[in-house]
Amino acid sequence: MQPDDFASRFDVSRETIEKLKIYEALLRKWQNAINLVAPSTLGQIWERHFADSLQLAAFMPNHMRIADLGAGAGFPGLVLAIARPDLEIHLIESDTRKAEFLKNVSRETATPVKVHNARAESVLPHIAPQIVTARAFAALKEILNLCEPLFNSAPQFVLLKGGTATDEVAQATEKYEFLPAAHPSQTDPKAQILHLKNVRARTSAT
Repeated sequence: MQPDDFASRFDVSRETIEKLKIYEALLRKWQNAINLVAPSTLGQIWERHFADSLQLAAFMPNHMRIADLGAGAGFPGLVLAIARPDLEIHLIESDTRKAEFLKNVSRETATPVKVHNARAESVLPHIAPQIVTARAFAALKEILNLCEPLFNSAPQFVLLKGGTATDEVAQATEKYEFLPAAHPSQTDPKAQILHLKNVRARTSAT
């Protein structure tokens, strides 16, 4: 996928494309020093990383506060921030070098995001996100365990999941109740987008 194809597919502005081009160049540069993405995906950045992230925008109402767990190289959170400036995006990344990369991309693309170089459990209560997102961060049950203190504020979860999504939902329902919706990924036939609402712990869970 080329930038023009990406622009047509997602109907984004020329400014967004130019910022993503800067992002791509920085990703390639920093990849030489730290392992941000699998080397095999460097030839597919626009499809494998940018498009994979931006497909979540369809599940994000305007002006929401988003927490991206284990933001890593910025997928999906930083891509969403570039394309959707109405969103308040918090990137949570415990690895200091990856957090510095995120700050660098934010500066170079003039994209306002908040980068938290900390463990998720220490910052999530202060963010109080309306939506929690993640990609390749942890199993669904682990994510819900981590976010359980937030349940009273009823956050939604919009998560990129691979071929284990169905099994992860089954495991999570042993402890939690929620309204699940699974949507096929536009970029990977084996992957799914999980959209969870009304999450709460089962009273009988042990």
